Amino acid sequence: MDLLSLVIRWLHVIAGIAWIGASFYFIWLDNSLRAPPAWKAERGVKGDLWAFHGGGIYEVAKYAAAPPRMPKTLHWFYWEAYSTWITGMLLAVAVYYLQAESFLVNGAGPLSGPAAAIAASLALIALAAALYEALMRSGVAARGALLAVVALPLLCAYSYGLGWLFSGRAAYVHLGMALGTIMVGNVFFGIIPAQRRFVAQLEAGEEPDAAPLARAKLRSTHNNYMTLPVLFCMISAHYPLLYGHRHGWLLLVAIALIAGTARHYFNLRHRGIVKPGILAGCALAFAALAAALLLDGRAPAESAGGAVPEDAAAMSIVAEHCTVCHAPAPRHSAYSAPPGGFVFTHRDDLAALADKAIVSVRSHYMPLGNLTGMSEQQRQQLLVWLHSLN
Repeated sequence: MDLLSLVIRWLHVIAGIAWIGASFYFIWLDNSLRAPPAWKAERGVKGDLWAFHGGGIYEVAKYAAAPPRMPKTLHWFYWEAYSTWITGMLLAVAVYYLQAESFLVNGAGPLSGPAAAIAASLALIALAAALYEALMRSGVAARGALLAVVALPLLCAYSYGLGWLFSGRAAYVHLGMALGTIMVGNVFFGIIPAQRRFVAQLEAGEEPDAAPLARAKLRSTHNNYMTLPVLFCMISAHYPLLYGHRHGWLLLVAIALIAGTARHYFNLRHRGIVKPGILAGCALAFAALAAALLLDGRAPAESAGGAVPEDAAAMSIVAEHCTVCHAPAPRHSAYSAPPGGFVFTHRDDLAALADKAIVSVRSHYMPLGNLTGMSEQQRQQLLVWLHSLN
């Protein structure tokens, strides 16, 4: 399973880099085009630019409609998107579906087991894509301010629902999966069909319909703004500080909005509109978020009757609930070696990692899926003991 997920994850990252790189490049290209000289405009060129890369100078031109003669080779960009989504879903199967009890199921949530959690996962991903498509086809998505008013409460409700149904780690990744599905839907349902229709009309000698291309451009722009939130969701599995927080759903919404807004700064800058206040505002918002997390992490220690458990009692809890995975020879079927290389067989092992252990235990990230059935009383006792080690 480790080798399988390694191969799939590697392919997913490679495909994702290609797709996001293309998105960044073509949005930059569109925003960097300038009015062409008169002789180019007479040939139907809408905008051009000159660039230096790879030891040479490039001349790039974009036509308003059709070039004087269609080229023999016309490059299309869609397999980067499709391969990213396919490998992403395969990775979800390998990590979250085949190991649902460990990584997907929320022990305190309403779902009864792995099968129900997997079904809910697929349904919610499809629901997000369907909602976006409805907004796009209704015309709401074409009006930026209205889209923001409608989409923000939907995003909050969706994020909260994910956190309620799934483990914190899975909830964050699922938002990324939902956004990624919306993005590939934009390519499959909107961008490529519009482009194929445009080329077919040109080859038939018909006057091209500009409206589908305008909608395709809007979809492409939306994809560009979703790239940074998706990337955050993909790396969030490393940070239980965020997804394990009691307000993790709200942190997810906040960081997604900050990331999308930061992307807006760069898109404006490519058009020659420099508004550093946007980027500064994003940095300040993230700093405020970090400060709030820091203060929250220094809140009064959990209480369990005011008594610090004896080392032997605390290590008994560790042996029952932690060394299933964090032992030289883990008993958990998902691991052939202790996760992260952390072994908790002695008091000093925990003392050296008390801060990290507190976050993992307090956030309910550990034990994974609470398969060992750690009670809240045991959790509080372990937290008090871990605080005493600091």
